[in-house]
Amino acid sequence: MSDMPILEMRNIRRVYKSGAEALSVLDGAGLALRQGEIVALVAPSGAGKSTLLHLAGLLEKPDAGEVLIEGEAAGMLADAARTNIRLRKIGFVYQFHHLLAEFSAVENIALPQMMAGVPQPKAERRAMELLEKFGLGARARHLPGKLSGGEKQRVAIARALANAPAILLADEPTGNLDVATANIVFEELLRVVRAENVAALIATHNPDLAARMDRQLTLRAGQLV
Repeated sequence: MSDMPILEMRNIRRVYKSGAEALSVLDGAGLALRQGEIVALVAPSGAGKSTLLHLAGLLEKPDAGEVLIEGEAAGMLADAARTNIRLRKIGFVYQFHHLLAEFSAVENIALPQMMAGVPQPKAERRAMELLEKFGLGARARHLPGKLSGGEKQRVAIARALANAPAILLADEPTGNLDVATANIVFEELLRVVRAENVAALIATHNPDLAARMDRQLTLRAGQLV
């Protein structure tokens, strides 16, 4: 594991305004995430987990503070530059899989690679490798409508890893699954993320899942502890 953080957030502040009212969600939050490290983000609903992940993934800009990706300040870059970093260095997994219904499993995983300039044959080979790692090689040509909930979420995780990102951000990645399926999918997620040597920040309400990760962070009064 490298000493240099892959993802670093310094003194992050985020305030949402509605008319004359202002809601401070993050107030001086900071973290450092290193290569190969899997960290749980545990906090109740409304505490700011999703906001933190959006800022870490450069989907939003902080009101103050800085987000560094592999040591480079990125949080306040222009939209196009942030989009380029996301495409190359950050993978996202959400509570709902968001697969494209008209494309097969392998095509869903190949598409983000092709958007990054990877030729289709190479993109599909990488997609197949990931599907095999998740035990879904036989389901590669199935449309999402023909996959179970757990299979869809595993495809979504594989898609997030398609461009070999430095960082994986996951927001309740098993939240829509039953307990037994959630455990299976989460074990697969941990196994493949460790094999890919990715730095991962995973938001979860589930203390049992959080306990399987390398360490835990929680949000209190807008700060990470």
